[in-house]
Amino acid sequence: MDNLARNLQAITSEKSGVTRLTLTDFRNYQFLRIEAPCAPIIITGENGSGKTNILEAISFLTPGRGLRSARLADIKRFTPALVSDEYRPTEISAYSWAISAVVQNSDGEAEIGTAVEKSQREDNDDFRSFDRRIVKINGMKASSQSELGKYLSAIWLTPQMDRLFRGGSQPRRSFLDRLVYAFDLEHAKRTATFEHLYKEWSQLLKSGREDNNWLLPLEENMAAVGVAIAAARREQIARLNSFIENEPDDVFPNVVLELDGKIEQLLDKLPAVEVEDFYMQMLRKQRQNILYNDSIDGVNRTDFKVYYKKKHMPAELCSTGEQKSLLISIILAQSKCQTLHQGFAPVLLLDEVAAHLDDIKKEALLQKIRDFGIQAWITATNPELFSSLKNIGHFFEIRNNSVSETSGR
Repeated sequence: MDNLARNLQAITSEKSGVTRLTLTDFRNYQFLRIEAPCAPIIITGENGSGKTNILEAISFLTPGRGLRSARLADIKRFTPALVSDEYRPTEISAYSWAISAVVQNSDGEAEIGTAVEKSQREDNDDFRSFDRRIVKINGMKASSQSELGKYLSAIWLTPQMDRLFRGGSQPRRSFLDRLVYAFDLEHAKRTATFEHLYKEWSQLLKSGREDNNWLLPLEENMAAVGVAIAAARREQIARLNSFIENEPDDVFPNVVLELDGKIEQLLDKLPAVEVEDFYMQMLRKQRQNILYNDSIDGVNRTDFKVYYKKKHMPAELCSTGEQKSLLISIILAQSKCQTLHQGFAPVLLLDEVAAHLDDIKKEALLQKIRDFGIQAWITATNPELFSSLKNIGHFFEIRNNSVSETSGR
């Protein structure tokens, strides 16, 4: 056993994960509670039964927008009803959804939760209602979502991510930012702040109010936050590239990661303060672009590039199976690197992970989960796909919006 394996084994001997999950009015569940060990959890059921919803709930116990990036209002439970001979959804809950969990890591147990509550804000002498997400740690309201990262970390792989390398840059950028969250708890707050500043800046310009008293402070803040985002991304890319180079995987392909963004590239050549000045000037020059809906360069346009090292090939040109293997390679490297950094392992959320994986790759992934001693929540329609986990895994089946434990057959 090499030093890395020994260090990981020493850390993961202290089990980490979600040991109790409770959902209230979340997606298709009026109420659901799952008691689970820190071991592989296999959730089976028919398509549309709500398997992915459970993984999404766990993803909301970490900073960010969850594995679907859904709007808060779209998550509240709805149920079908017949109204005036029309089949349409009718809202059940007058309030909104909530998720709570007991989590375990090297520091012991904690109870964490998140929910959405109704709030109001003044808008042109009127009050508007809006949904606001709140976070609680051990019964106390937390100041921000970033606090969740101290207790639980999750990495997910979903069927939608099978197309990650062939679509637009936004999903790849979000994927990278989630990798950064585990090492920099403030990164989620920075990205949310930048989005808010950008929206305010854009709305101001489109309203025709090109007032420097408003715009210059916004651009200064956008530049400062944007450069901090770019610096954190660069640091994470360098960390993972170094880790993969020194600790190559024995089954999944080695990758080389790269950032394609002007601000990130400028940080290779100039001090951060000079890059901030450049960013402010660039935003000022691009004000007119907003009026014509043209793209604005900056950290909100950065692309995350992945290359299959052995083939010297960009991921978007690889086969579907190879792309899935490249993603798994990144996730495994992140999991190991993160465990050594945080002192506890992340939870893996693997939605229909067997798709596009041959039996050798699938079993290799399951073996790594076993060896790593990690808690992985895995969904499938057929439990037999994961029969090799029967001795250590716990199998649950979903029927009629309820979950029961099974033997895995």
